[in-house]
Amino acid sequence: MRLKLFSSGISYKQSLNLMARMIRYFAPYKFRIILAMFCMLIVAGATGGSAYLVKSAMDDIFIRKDLWALSIIPLIYVGLDFVKGVARFMQNYMMQYSGLCVLETIRDQLYDRIIRLPVRFYEDNQVGMLMSRIINDVTMIRNSMPSLVMMVRETFTLLGLMVVVFYQNAELAFWAIFVLPIGLFPFIYIGKKLRKLGRRSQGKIADISVFLQEIFSGIRVVKAFATEKEETARFAEENERLVKISLKQTIYNELSSPVMEFVGAVGIGFVLWYGGKQVIDGNATPGTFFSFVAALAMMYDPVKKITGANNEVQRALAGAERVFEILDSEEIFEQSEGSVVFNEPFESLVFENVTFSYNDSHIALDSVNLTVRAGERIAIVGPSGAGKSTFVNLIPRFYDVQSGRILLNGRDLQEYTLASLRRSVALVSQDTFLFNITVRDNIAYGDKESSDDSVFDAAKKAFAHEFILDLPEGYATVIGERGVKISGGQKQRLAIARAIHKNSPLLILDEATSALDSEAERIVQLALENLMLNKTSIVIAHRLSTILNADRILVMDKGKIVAEGRHEELLQTSALYSKLYKLQFLANETE
Repeated sequence: MRLKLFSSGISYKQSLNLMARMIRYFAPYKFRIILAMFCMLIVAGATGGSAYLVKSAMDDIFIRKDLWALSIIPLIYVGLDFVKGVARFMQNYMMQYSGLCVLETIRDQLYDRIIRLPVRFYEDNQVGMLMSRIINDVTMIRNSMPSLVMMVRETFTLLGLMVVVFYQNAELAFWAIFVLPIGLFPFIYIGKKLRKLGRRSQGKIADISVFLQEIFSGIRVVKAFATEKEETARFAEENERLVKISLKQTIYNELSSPVMEFVGAVGIGFVLWYGGKQVIDGNATPGTFFSFVAALAMMYDPVKKITGANNEVQRALAGAERVFEILDSEEIFEQSEGSVVFNEPFESLVFENVTFSYNDSHIALDSVNLTVRAGERIAIVGPSGAGKSTFVNLIPRFYDVQSGRILLNGRDLQEYTLASLRRSVALVSQDTFLFNITVRDNIAYGDKESSDDSVFDAAKKAFAHEFILDLPEGYATVIGERGVKISGGQKQRLAIARAIHKNSPLLILDEATSALDSEAERIVQLALENLMLNKTSIVIAHRLSTILNADRILVMDKGKIVAEGRHEELLQTSALYSKLYKLQFLANETE
């Protein structure tokens, strides 16, 4: 499920399909859009009317010297401009309102789509890249909205002015507009280049987002190894590549305007020669000619604006491609789930010939069979890479088994809804994650209806209440990203308090004390005992006390359960367990 950036251009047919996909999002706002379109027609009509007034102004005021025309034509011109201003404001507001609502919908759908994807998706794709899709790519679409509005409005204006020039002099208009198709070739070519560069630019921005997320998350390692200079150089290289792409975008963007201006100059130059000849020959009045020239000059302005707006829209299409790659991809799918809601007491958890691998070359679990009964405390031991964490990660369906099945209370895990299944499991791991919210909200995470008393009680059982009260704002203290403002032992106790508050019937502890010093571990171990009270527990063991208190100990090696029993029994029957006991557990207790 790894995302791939588009490496080659897409056809205009695909572009039209992409735009059609976007347009469907505007359906709920069709009345506002219809009103905006009506306002665009008013703007186009007012612009054409202003051009037509040039004929009356020239012939009636400057040649015939008509005083009535002198008093009325300026008022008409001012009135047209006022109507055009009001219509343009209404059109812009309606389109911007609709556009912002659509982009809110797209961003919400994109986030909702991504957050529902399985854990493996996040392992295959970098967090910074996903952030770039939600923030940068959608923002690029947002920034193109004024340009898209301009394209539509100026198209209407262009059509209105074309009516005026053809009405004034159809023959001359035909030859003047004949040069416009010449400008379409650079228009299309530059549009393709800008879209391709837009994709590369968004890809590079995503790379930089990934880089920054990685460096800032690992800032302690950077500081510890004093590699600030090297990381600055790496960032400068990435930034330089982005600048080079941006410079190419600037070149093509700035080329479009001079090209269209030159095409317009050719047309106007021909009109001046041919139209002037008609006036000299007496076949046209000066007013008609200047009205025609004014309309023609005004017509080339929307052409130029449409070209510039198209450049922005092409860049937005690059962002839209990347957004809809996630929204519409058939290769990216949400995890399947059943319809049964788990809301009953825990009875049993059964592994039947469960096999799982992260890739085809390495089997993490191999035909595992196990039954966990209600109230049992199961300890899992084994060397690194034996499959211990994989084993427990299959229970809340962070991954799905590839063969065999796991039964909870006699039902396959896949028959339950994911939400109810995961609410029935509390997980505390060595890699404690806390959100950058208050202490209280971290403990009550996932339960908006929780009372303060339930939160305080959970904190007390986790031996966290006292140090929380010593924080600057107590339970209202925002603890910082990933809990950086508190110690490792304190973070672990908050994670235990969160698990206690969740009150799930099945508890999983994944080496929850392995990263703590002896004093912090002693307190955390007491908190864990409170957590495991009256719970069914599966514990990846790290300390001797854990395995001594277990009802059963599972010894894992190379994805298999190679031995099972109590501590004294396994010391006699399992060479691997005896070795682990002497090298790891006994050594830890001695320390």
